[in-house]
Amino acid sequence: MARPKKSDQVAEKKKMEIISPEQQEANADERRTRLKTLIVLGKERGYLTYAEINDHLPDDVQNSEQIDGIIGMINDMGIQVYEEAPDAEVLLMSDAPPAVTDEDAVEEAEQALATVDSDFGRTTDPVRMYMREMGTVDLLTRESEIEIARRIEDGLKHMVQAIAACPTTIAALLALVEKIENDELSVDDLVDGLIDSDVGAVEAEAIEAAEDETEDEEVDEDEDEDEDGAKAAAISAEALAKLKEEVLSRFMAIRAANKKMTAILPVRGS
Repeated sequence: MARPKKSDQVAEKKKMEIISPEQQEANADERRTRLKTLIVLGKERGYLTYAEINDHLPDDVQNSEQIDGIIGMINDMGIQVYEEAPDAEVLLMSDAPPAVTDEDAVEEAEQALATVDSDFGRTTDPVRMYMREMGTVDLLTRESEIEIARRIEDGLKHMVQAIAACPTTIAALLALVEKIENDELSVDDLVDGLIDSDVGAVEAEAIEAAEDETEDEEVDEDEDEDEDGAKAAAISAEALAKLKEEVLSRFMAIRAANKKMTAILPVRGS
């Protein structure tokens, strides 16, 4: 008699392991019944132990993710889970909701099972799914927030530097500066402030403070309002004049460097 091939033996083994749809449905019903019994017990007492959960779980449920999902769902229902049965004092001090009757427990268990899919313990309720996933994410510490803010600031700085290094950008800026020189454009429409300058940042703050003071000021008498408005306008005009002078001085150097770069590019290339 010929010996069966190894491939035939593997196929026969897989065939024996195949479970019919009826058997799968029966297994699912059994798992749901066990889970329902577990939930009813927990709602009646207000707590469960890990040993009780393990006793009620089917033998094929060994995945840690599935078990964590079941425990998370039980906690979401207000059922505390302990290593061992707590005493009366612990239950009184806990925030667990009061125990419910058998009828109410069965109803809540059925509602909970309505949101559990075929993976047994993996809830399909959007709110519970969101809360479960949020629980796995670490909250930002102050140091982490500072680090992220610095990275964002560095990224913006590098982006601005890359844009400013583009010849087309420089040409467009110089065209706007020419409009400022001809009084066709206000300097504060192009420049918010200057960095590392004895004039720029201070003047920009003075302009903003003067504008805020002019907008927010409420004066009952017309004469006082006109006087304060005139002072704010004078401060703003003076700050704008200094800012314009500093901006034109800096862009004069940029224009000279741009001319040299434009002359070199055709010879040496980009």
